[in-house]
Amino acid sequence: MNDTPPEGRQSSIPEPWWREDRLAGRLPRLHVRNRSAAAIRQWFAAQDFVEVETPALQLSPGLEPQLRAFSTRLVEPFAEDGAGAPLYLHTSPEFAMKKLLAGGMKRIFQLARVWRNAERSALHHPEFTMLEWYRAHAGWREVAGDCERLVRSAAGESGMLRRDDAVCDPAAGWEYLSVADVFERDADIDLLATLADPSAPDRDALATSAERAGVRIASSDSWDDVFHRVMLEKIEPSLGRGAPTVLHSWPAPLAALARLDPADARIAERFEIYACGVELANGFGELTDPAEQRRRFEADAVRKLELTGETYPVDEDFLAALETMPESAGIALGFDRLVMLLTGADRIEDVLWAPVTGS
Repeated sequence: MNDTPPEGRQSSIPEPWWREDRLAGRLPRLHVRNRSAAAIRQWFAAQDFVEVETPALQLSPGLEPQLRAFSTRLVEPFAEDGAGAPLYLHTSPEFAMKKLLAGGMKRIFQLARVWRNAERSALHHPEFTMLEWYRAHAGWREVAGDCERLVRSAAGESGMLRRDDAVCDPAAGWEYLSVADVFERDADIDLLATLADPSAPDRDALATSAERAGVRIASSDSWDDVFHRVMLEKIEPSLGRGAPTVLHSWPAPLAALARLDPADARIAERFEIYACGVELANGFGELTDPAEQRRRFEADAVRKLELTGETYPVDEDFLAALETMPESAGIALGFDRLVMLLTGADRIEDVLWAPVTGS
């Protein structure tokens, strides 16, 4: 049987990722990946952090409305019904790591494999590596400072971060800007004016301002949707050029697991770090109020059901841990994205030893 495609036609079957020539093309970037992981571990050891490992299988994978998880069932040996309990591959090790903080750990980090379904692009992969760390008795600015020093250490001899035509020097002074500042600067939008009532943000006011800035808005878009459209089109491309940007003081409706700013209930102690227009990390001054966290989980469940048609359980053990968890700050950094920027790779698969493949 002749497996050669007819003349003039290309085979639709992709070349295997493990072919010697394809692997050889990735090896220089993969060596950078290994050196960066080693530098990260050395940096944390020098700062008296403890490396931890927590289970990927969790009762609740994380409740952010936009995230979709992989599900499975845990069948214990000799189970009578054989059905097993539903579990999920975590989208972040956050819940388990915060339980360790509640148990008395002070400085912890983890290079964790995490899973997010329905995500695949140049910057996204269904299975990827997340670097997550926490400091007890600390605020978000201390963790942002950790990130500055850590990225410089990981960059090592490579020095610069690159993507397309953008260049970013982690050794330069990092730029700290509030979300309200960049909305005013890059889109001429008074974001805080739409947050007079953070529990019911003014969708129409934000949509009108966004359309005036040239962002197309659909009638079905919520306040959150409009915000993210403006971020994608007007804000993110300008961030982290020349030097990384720490984008802080996020709107309260997007607080996730962050506590609110005690001086202004319209904003939360959340920050994101950008380099070359790419979101690299997401950090919080952590919320430790279990009642408020439950309220947010319930609101997120309603929104998730609207977006995806599914919901996930609340981890009651996590809410119990919040009662004794100390004031803390933490951050999750996309390790694969950092390696992409260190090597100038176009796609996340260029810095993975092996991609997730499917039919």
